[in-house]
Amino acid sequence: KDVDGFHPVNVGRLMAGLPCCEPCTPKGIMRLLEETGLPIEGKEAVIIGRSNIVGKPVALMLLSKSATVTICHSKTRDLATHARRADILVAAIGKPRFVTADMVKEGAVVIDVGINRLDEGLVGDVDYGPVSEKASWITPVPGGVGPMTIAMLLENTLHQARKPEA
Repeated sequence: KDVDGFHPVNVGRLMAGLPCCEPCTPKGIMRLLEETGLPIEGKEAVIIGRSNIVGKPVALMLLSKSATVTICHSKTRDLATHARRADILVAAIGKPRFVTADMVKEGAVVIDVGINRLDEGLVGDVDYGPVSEKASWITPVPGGVGPMTIAMLLENTLHQARKPEA
């Protein structure tokens, strides 16, 4: 059984908007967004990172909730301009403190997926201190999205274990 949500059948079902076992990190991000109470419908969501593990799936999941989604990547021109439009900003690029306060809209919800090891410890893709002063809601690193990924893996495992064999 596919509990991490990466089997091609689940990827296809996610793409088609059909029920599936959702990938753990994007599912955790969506659960965190639900907990903010922020309605996703009609919001501008910017995803920085286009990986098959986080960027693309979370973009599809936000799109399914009627957000207007922009995916930015290493070739995006003027990435900061895109980021500043975001009501919901997801950073998943693996570059320490890449997202700075001047890239964030006042009151945005900022989800930091990055885990980067520096001499002073683990840091995210977002410059947490300055960005937290602008964001209405922000996930810390460590202790934000990572634990949610584990929780969603456990949830998926439990769901699959309870599912009758096909």
